[in-house]
Amino acid sequence: MARTMVIFGASGDLTSRKLIPALYLQFQRGKLPKTTRVVGVSRSEFSDEEWRKQLAETTQKYVGESFETESWNQFAEGVYYVPGDINAEADFRKLAKRLNEIEQDQPSDRVYYVATMPQLYETAAAQLGKAGLADDSQGARRIVIEKPFGTDLATAKALNQSIARVFREDQVYRIDHYLGKETVQNLMVLRFGNAIFEPLWNRNYIDHVQITVAEEVLVGRRADYYDRSGIMRDMFQNHIFQLMMITAMEGPVKFNAGSVRDEKVKVLSAVRPLRGADFADRGVRGQYEGYCEEKGVAAGSQTETFAALKLNIDNWRWKGVPFYLRSGKALSCRTTQIVLNFREPPHLLFENGRHSLPQANRIVIQIQPAEGIQVHFQSKVPDQGMKLRQSSLDFRFDPGHDKSQTDAYQRLLLDVLQGDASLFARSDEVELAWQIIDPIIAAWRSPAAPVMHTYPVAGWGPEASAEWMAKDNRTWFDVCPVIN
Repeated sequence: MARTMVIFGASGDLTSRKLIPALYLQFQRGKLPKTTRVVGVSRSEFSDEEWRKQLAETTQKYVGESFETESWNQFAEGVYYVPGDINAEADFRKLAKRLNEIEQDQPSDRVYYVATMPQLYETAAAQLGKAGLADDSQGARRIVIEKPFGTDLATAKALNQSIARVFREDQVYRIDHYLGKETVQNLMVLRFGNAIFEPLWNRNYIDHVQITVAEEVLVGRRADYYDRSGIMRDMFQNHIFQLMMITAMEGPVKFNAGSVRDEKVKVLSAVRPLRGADFADRGVRGQYEGYCEEKGVAAGSQTETFAALKLNIDNWRWKGVPFYLRSGKALSCRTTQIVLNFREPPHLLFENGRHSLPQANRIVIQIQPAEGIQVHFQSKVPDQGMKLRQSSLDFRFDPGHDKSQTDAYQRLLLDVLQGDASLFARSDEVELAWQIIDPIIAAWRSPAAPVMHTYPVAGWGPEASAEWMAKDNRTWFDVCPVIN
């Protein structure tokens, strides 16, 4: 069946920088389903040809050497534009008429990608319903929603309820590009496709888990948004919790959307709630020096640009294994990594070697910038008696040299067109995440909030974060990308 992707917010940065380049590259590789059309919708007045010309320039800019004029011209034949305002009901009736013309009144699957400001998500869904565009009698109808999925539990529930009035849950695709990254998906294969890792992936062998999402950039032009959001809403509720769920989930019965998402939800359900003194004892909050001088930041702002949390997952697999989560702006480098730190051997034979290099075995899963997996283990230093050193085994995905590799949006857009929701968030998953985050934000905004630590730009956050870990006799894995 033919497919049509309708992009609301067609003149926006996300469309030109990510969505169109992703669709074009999949077309170029022959992976885009045949008879796939792309229809842009925004208030700007463009004809089909004007929009195609503009997209040709921006796509060439973002895909670089992969751009080919001939293949672009073939792709552009299926690209159309419809001027329209999401707040105008009449414009949706015009859109419905134009879509029928483009599809020649033939049955076609449709994907509505809402690439607009979050305040318009509910309006877009409601307008699609009023215009009859959610009716799936002539083909599948799916809606894609970008994060943020609400700003707290109440707004997330309201958004889910609004969308549910028009679309069934199986038609709703909440996109988080972290889940489209090759290493995140390979984490499931690493665990459930091999016999050497999964038997060790539990409280009997793992001492603790660290998940770090570090950014070296300052808030910059996002200062106004960021000061109202903060690191907890911007990173923890979505990206970091997604990585935690994939790391901690049980093996699904089948590799399909329902089974995978069921297991992810179980992880969030098992997270021990923080209460009372936990909000101070099990977290560290920080703000980089000079943040309050950023344009758009309120004077004396108490918004965190760094946070670390210690969470426990109270189930059979992870009982007693702490998950240390942290993220921050203005850190020493850009890296996203999951570090599984193993327990020490039950009996240490090599005392001298052990004291010379006190490092546990680790599995480091690097999500970005380069995607790969590294295993750290002890080995003997040649000609040095029984002196030990840490060695490593590396596995890397290399999109820079392997043209067959695809980025996150390319993969996720293809999944949407094919109706595979495995890598998209479900409504109960989103709401459970907010149930965990909301009390922390409330406690950190209260008069009894823990101290706000400042930290210098280009470090690893507040010193208090390292001291906090030291109280547990543990240290952060402060290593910029282990795989370059």
